[in-house]
Amino acid sequence: MEVVLFYIAASVSVVSTILVISRSNASHALVYLIVSLLAVAVVFYLMGAPFAAALEVVIYAGAIMVLFLFVVMMLNLGPSSTAAERAWLSPGMWIGPAILTFILFLVMLWVLIGIPDSTSGVAVTPKQVGERLFGSYLLAVELASILLLAALVGAYHLGRRYMRARREEIG
Repeated sequence: MEVVLFYIAASVSVVSTILVISRSNASHALVYLIVSLLAVAVVFYLMGAPFAAALEVVIYAGAIMVLFLFVVMMLNLGPSSTAAERAWLSPGMWIGPAILTFILFLVMLWVLIGIPDSTSGVAVTPKQVGERLFGSYLLAVELASILLLAALVGAYHLGRRYMRARREEIG
């Protein structure tokens, strides 16, 4: 039974990740990315790592949302972008992510209600995660954090340059 749930969550993750890559609109891609991250959290939970699943939801889905919101607010493109954003918020835009999220919701209900011992493997404690991340993988974790910081600074400078060019065009 766990294998079926695993493959459902993995399929949702793969489909939503493909949709992230194929969307030309950044807002649409972000919504599918969050669905993909939630599906990966379900996979972690099914593999016996509830702490990793919680970290996936809180850190990745939450942090990415905040970072994206920060970048969108930083770019503030004016009234024309506000009209475009209202068009993006049409109900049709939410059909795909809603279906994938509903599938994940059903899987989680099935896991939490239907199966008494739904996880496999050994439970991982927060201490073990910290020891692993900041022990043998310390260099990789620090390099990833530096890469994310560089991406944030680069996005800021690109947005600033773009806004400067738009102000010069307007007047």
